[in-house]
Amino acid sequence: MTDRPKYFTPREVSTHNTAEDLWVSLLGKVCDLTPLMTQYKGDALLLPIMEFAGKDISSWFDPDTKDILRYVHPLTNCVRYYTPRGRFIHVPPAGPRSDWVSVVGPPWWKDQRYEVGLLSAKTRWIRVINTLTSQEQQLEVCSEETLAEILQRYLSYNSHACSYTWKYDGASLDMRATLSENNVPDDDQQLEQLRLDRDLFTPAILLYFNDDLTEG
Repeated sequence: MTDRPKYFTPREVSTHNTAEDLWVSLLGKVCDLTPLMTQYKGDALLLPIMEFAGKDISSWFDPDTKDILRYVHPLTNCVRYYTPRGRFIHVPPAGPRSDWVSVVGPPWWKDQRYEVGLLSAKTRWIRVINTLTSQEQQLEVCSEETLAEILQRYLSYNSHACSYTWKYDGASLDMRATLSENNVPDDDQQLEQLRLDRDLFTPAILLYFNDDLTEG
C-alpha cells in the first residue's frame, strides 16, 4: 500500500511565515521553502517569496503547464514570464545577463524535494467529545483525511486516543474512511446559505473508552 500524502489546512500553512520557517501553497501542493531561503540567503530575488510566506501563490502559475504565467510584451512581442510582484528565485531575466546562471535541474516550484503534502480543497470543523471525561475539543480537519489521520491530530489533546472507540450518531466509525464516507454530514454550504451559525451545528464525534490504555 502506497503512503498517502499528508493534507494541510490553509491555517496550518499560514503559521509557517518567517524566513527561518517558510511554507507556501501552490496549485494544491504545500511546499517548505526553508531550504531555499537558506541557500539563497540575502538574495533580493527572495523578497517576493518572503512577501507571500504562509500564503497561497497559485495565481502566479498556469494550472495547465504548472509553470509561471507568461505574457507577450507589447513592445518587443517577446514571450516573458509574468511576475508582477517582481522576479524571484529561478526565474530567468528578460534578456541576456552576465550574472545569470541557468538553473540546473527543475526550478523550485517543480522540485518535489520541497513538497511536504497537499492543501486541503475543503476543511471542516468537528467536535470530539470524550465520554469518559466529558472533555470536548473542536478540530479543523481536512475533508480528504481518514478518521485515522484525524486521530493523529487529536493525539495532542489526548495521548490515549487510540484506546477509544470513535462513534457518530450511535454507529462505530471506520477509521480507514473519511468523515463523508462515514456519513458524517458537512452542512457548511447549506448553513451559509441559511445564514445559520456553523458552531451550533458542528458534528459531534463521541469517544468511548475501551478499558485498555496499552494502545496509547
